[in-house]
Amino acid sequence: MIEQSARGSGGELLDVHRLRFVETAAPRLTPEERLAMDRVWDAKVRDNPSFFDGPVLVCAGTRREGPDELTVSWVRTTYRHFALRRVPFSTSWLPSFFVSVLQPADDGRLLVGRMSNSTAAPGRWQLPGGSLEPPEGDEPLDMMALRRHAARELIEETGIDTRPDDLTFWNVTRAGNGSIGVLFRAPSLPEARLRERFEAMAAAERAQGREPELDNIFLTHSTAQLPLLVGPHADYLEPIVRRYETSGGAERA
Repeated sequence: MIEQSARGSGGELLDVHRLRFVETAAPRLTPEERLAMDRVWDAKVRDNPSFFDGPVLVCAGTRREGPDELTVSWVRTTYRHFALRRVPFSTSWLPSFFVSVLQPADDGRLLVGRMSNSTAAPGRWQLPGGSLEPPEGDEPLDMMALRRHAARELIEETGIDTRPDDLTFWNVTRAGNGSIGVLFRAPSLPEARLRERFEAMAAAERAQGREPELDNIFLTHSTAQLPLLVGPHADYLEPIVRRYETSGGAERA
């Protein structure tokens, strides 16, 4: 049975070891949904012209295949689809499908970042990462594709250049709204290098007249430090940090 998304509350970890990805057809929008979606999207673009209606994947549901495997059904759409979240009567709304990276410092602390005002979630603290894009041509959506995307998000948001092959699958998170995130762990790096790379990336973005996606970073060693991060938190952040903390920063708990 496919588990459909729901506009719920807190995030959780799903504790799976294998993933399978299945493309499915996009839901058919009613004329009323499409009109409302376009109105919301156009208003968001007026407020923030940096938004763009590029290709993106969303999650149509998940299905357990035994205790250790998860099948994720995904749909090709564009970022405009996310405007349906603000349409209360929409029944065609689908949540995000994203990747995130656990980037440790060499003392075991974990890097978290704050989304800048140029993003869709200004001020929110979360791991580096972002929504998945559809594979090009006949390329499959598989774990290697997710690793490549996670590595790209990591360098774009933090300046940290890590080879996709060096990212280790860590876990899967489900946010309160049903969004599915595939988590990878990057190799540990010295704190000085993490901060140097981030500051260089942010300076380069601002020199080009762009606001970086993350405007601040913080290295945390426990959930007890999360209240120090002023502003909203991704609802899956606390469960991830708690698991990372209790597992001693290991690849998997």
